[in-house]
Amino acid sequence: MSPSALERLGELGALVRSALGRLSSLLGDAPGNEDASSLAARARDLADDINVVLTADPAYVNYVEARGRGISLRAAPIEVSRIVKTAIVGDRAATVLTSATLAVEGQFEYVKTRLGLEDAEAVQLPSEFDFTRQAVLYLPAEMPDPRSPEFNRAAAWVISELLDRTRGRAFALFTSYAAMRDVHAIIAPRVSWPLFVQGTAPRTSLLRDFRNTPNAVLLATASFWQGVDVAGEALSCVIIDRLPFASPADPLVSARIKVIADRGGQPFHEYQVPLATLTLLQGLGRLIRTKTDRGVLAILDPRLTRMPYGRRFLGSLP
Repeated sequence: MSPSALERLGELGALVRSALGRLSSLLGDAPGNEDASSLAARARDLADDINVVLTADPAYVNYVEARGRGISLRAAPIEVSRIVKTAIVGDRAATVLTSATLAVEGQFEYVKTRLGLEDAEAVQLPSEFDFTRQAVLYLPAEMPDPRSPEFNRAAAWVISELLDRTRGRAFALFTSYAAMRDVHAIIAPRVSWPLFVQGTAPRTSLLRDFRNTPNAVLLATASFWQGVDVAGEALSCVIIDRLPFASPADPLVSARIKVIADRGGQPFHEYQVPLATLTLLQGLGRLIRTKTDRGVLAILDPRLTRMPYGRRFLGSLP
């Protein structure tokens, strides 16, 4: 969002903040009423949020986000290290951070730098899963460049073949809605397995229907790359169309790239590749959820084997 846009919104924002302040005072004059106290606190929080969103703080990226018929004003910190140190680490004697996706190529430099915890001790523990026995990694040998117009059609044919071999029971995860729609249009007449597509029903409904439908296939995008747990044979194949690089057109991604470049760093290798690697690991992590799960991990992006940085992705896989 440009400074001139912030200035134009500033006057309206001041009016809203003033109204919220009066509302908070009125509600605060009702002692003993927990509902009123809660609403007063909420009004104060909204006033603070408006102040952050409409202030040109160089530590934040201010932008407008449109989703469907809704428009949101947002402010996101370019660097989260100060917030992590203040709100999470603070003056505690010790803080333990754990996740299955913190290391890139067995190293923690990326996440430690992003969180401002360069001096933290790190340890990588072996997985409880036997990936050699439980999973197969499939990389198609002949795929066009993922940036070419032919890629989605080629991906659709490979996905159709995989679904025939796994008898459905798959997630096909995409890096964009456009790619998901293209592939769905091609495979829908070809495959005989039940197809569920993100956007046609709420997320919880899609997951419920997937679990309850034999041989089902779910086509989805970013929100299904993490926080989804489907154990057992119902999910026996996870297919990822492209390496999940964050779009440089995203205001926050663009700002972080600029900060690294301004200090003489290499944004692609220091930020974009590690972030995409951790996102890829989260997507692939949907497959093996228990010690008895097994299945196929398929990544259709040929850059894994054709580009030098592909080795960094492969080196991070279990």
